[in-house]
Amino acid sequence: MNKKELLRKVKFTLFSMSAGAIEIGLFTLLNELTSFGYWVCYLLALIASVVWNFTLNREFTFKSSANVPKAMTLVFIFYLVFTPVSTMLGNYLVGNLHVNEYVVTGLNMLSNFVLEYIYDKYVVFRGTIDSKK
Repeated sequence: MNKKELLRKVKFTLFSMSAGAIEIGLFTLLNELTSFGYWVCYLLALIASVVWNFTLNREFTFKSSANVPKAMTLVFIFYLVFTPVSTMLGNYLVGNLHVNEYVVTGLNMLSNFVLEYIYDKYVVFRGTIDSKK
């Protein structure tokens, strides 16, 4: 792996950590201060972190001049699959198997981190990485 790609992975990790902080922070606020069920808390927190993460990674990690509506549509497609799967699985684990909701949210965040990097690099920003001047 070259230095440029290593730096890209470090940036993605740091921005993902900041998005993770937003997600877990908002999830915690909603989970502790409202009567919303797991899936509502998770879904709202996930949406906030996705918008944050997409914006920073497009600009600074992938430095892409890709068409924003097209790139966001591709991200939306990713989350059309990831969100219902992770939400239903999380709701099942919390509601039926009584796994701690913070453990489930952490596992969802970890799988999201790995899958989104791969998807962003090879689908969303493919052919436009480092195209922004």
